[in-house]
This record gives sequence, structure tokens and C-alpha cells, in this order.
Amino acid sequence: MGPAAAEVPPPVREPATPRDVAAVAAQLGRTPRGTRAVAHRCPCGLPDVVETTPRLADGTPFPTLFYLTCPRAVAGCSRLESAGLMKEMTARLATDPDLAERYLAAHRDYLARREAIGRVPEIEGVSAGGMPGRVKCLHVHLGHALATGPGVNPFGDEVLQLLEPWWRDGPCVEPAE
Repeated sequence: MGPAAAEVPPPVREPATPRDVAAVAAQLGRTPRGTRAVAHRCPCGLPDVVETTPRLADGTPFPTLFYLTCPRAVAGCSRLESAGLMKEMTARLATDPDLAERYLAAHRDYLARREAIGRVPEIEGVSAGGMPGRVKCLHVHLGHALATGPGVNPFGDEVLQLLEPWWRDGPCVEPAE
């Protein structure tokens, strides 16, 4: 069902160009906040995950380091959430110690990457997506998996395999040049 591994490009860490910011604004339907970099590019070439600052320009703490922006990928995650996947994943954490340990490692990875950018005491120890005790937001997990590559976030990897390739119909938006 999901994309072949060869179809998914590796993570990137590159400055967001004005074209990238315009694409993300078109994807979100609003001006993006706190964008630091492009963390992953869709096979179509547009950003599908951006890296954000841990504190927004107005001073607000922002725990979501990797923000999934492609509306098709977001919609796919929402469909999986509506189907009850988060509840099933959370239940598995209680019965699979290996999975729970890998999820805890994903939580620690997320925190370390955000802390490397900037320390925000108000969100210290808080990652995203319910980590490490439950699964709360598949969008966060997919964004983390795309931004860091396979093997870092087990639930993000699972979501990627469950989704239909969102890029197969071409770019989700046409950003202004």
C-alpha cells in the first residue's frame, strides 16, 4: 500500500528559499510561523516537512520541531487517525516493550534535536505527538520520520508505509515564483 523506500527521498537540512516559503504558505493557506529550514522534500520537489524554531518570533514556545506541510500527506494522516490507528498504536506500547523502548528513543531524539536549536524551559521534556507514553498526532510522527530518515520514529515509519504516495499526482500546490 505505502510507497517503496526508493520513492521517498532522504531527509534534507537546507535553508528555506523564498520559493519554499511561498509553497508552504500555499500548502497551509496562511503564512508559516517559525520556519527555520526545509527538513524534507517531497519527490515533487516541494517541501513537505519544515523545521521550526522552538520559540516563535512573538515569544510563544513552539514544541513542534518538524511540521508536516503537504496537504495531501496531512489528509492521509487525518484519515488514519479517524480510522482509530492512534488508539491501536497506543495499546501496542503497553504490550510491546521493544516498541515502547524505540518510541522512547524517538522522544529523546526529538528533544535533543530541538534543544540543539534552542532551549525553551517552558517546553523542556515535552516533545510532540504524545511521546513517549501515547500516540496523539500522526502528522508529527510522519514529519519526524521524514525529517530524520527510517528507523528513528517507529510510528512515523509505520504511517509512511500505510499512506498512499501523496506525490504521485504531482505537486500539491503551485507556489508563486
